[in-house]
Amino acid sequence: MEFSPPSKKCFPTKSKEDVADDERVYQGYRDLISSLPNEKGWISESLVLYQGFWYVSTISLQGAMAVQQHFKARPTDILLTSTPKSGTTWTKALIFAIINRTNYDFTTHPLLIHNPHDCVPTLETNLYRTTPIPNPDVLPSPRLFSTHIPYSSLPESITASNCRIIHICRNPKDVLISFWFFANKLQAKLNKDHPLLPLEEAFQLFCKGASPYGPYWDQVLGYWKASLEWPERILFLKYEGLKGNPFSCLKKLAEHLGYPFSLEEEEQGVVEKILNLCSFENLSSLDVNKNPEKVGNLGVENSAFYRKGQVGDWENHLTAEMVEHIDRITEQKFHGSGLSF
Repeated sequence: MEFSPPSKKCFPTKSKEDVADDERVYQGYRDLISSLPNEKGWISESLVLYQGFWYVSTISLQGAMAVQQHFKARPTDILLTSTPKSGTTWTKALIFAIINRTNYDFTTHPLLIHNPHDCVPTLETNLYRTTPIPNPDVLPSPRLFSTHIPYSSLPESITASNCRIIHICRNPKDVLISFWFFANKLQAKLNKDHPLLPLEEAFQLFCKGASPYGPYWDQVLGYWKASLEWPERILFLKYEGLKGNPFSCLKKLAEHLGYPFSLEEEEQGVVEKILNLCSFENLSSLDVNKNPEKVGNLGVENSAFYRKGQVGDWENHLTAEMVEHIDRITEQKFHGSGLSF
């Protein structure tokens, strides 16, 4: 079975008239975006406030608006949600490998030649970011997508459907450090004349909630509360738990997706094979993910998605005062919710 990454190339070509109509829709998005409150961006573009959360103005917000207005979920859809730099790349690989474990051999697997972000496209930045407005109805079920859109801003077609949602979250201190490195790597690549963002400034922006798809705490809480209300539809995972007990978490993930491992598969080592295929060490060593010439849909080299993949790297970068401040915000925001790190 040959794999073709889902992209706009898969969708039927639209007429010039339809494309022109789509462009008018996106121009309306841009006009609205220009009127919204804004804040200094982590890369070159500013952040804009929409429905209580901050978005990179044209990279993600017009795509998110298009998703809200045009995306139609199916009950068989699988949606991975997260704040950026929370383990999204790894979880995409795991989900794709679970769903497709009978379709591909582990020695010729699509993940060996494709970046996980190509296998599981992000709705607002891969499919709906620019015109023409896509029609993913042509994609076969189960469709695998991801998004960073907060739960409160998801289209009703998702929240009212029975599609499975997996939310992966991560300690806010590691999210801050990981995104700071990622943002500066993008800045150096895409806008060399723009100065890199100092950690102290990134820290201040993050703490006041002005990070892409932030405030971080509100984003995570939205999915946490939804997972408590609809546990059969929404699985809430922590990156730290996945790193600490990957075998158990992978089995739990497969069960939630409706693709549980059989006893025979476990005896044949299928769980271990998936974990080895999707491990940081394996994926980061592949040519598609380490070659600087391999670039994804956002114009970002695939290697930018692989730095350390560790738990607790914040200890190497944050001062004691910074740690105390973030921990205090986390305690205040999560108080009474049952969620903690």
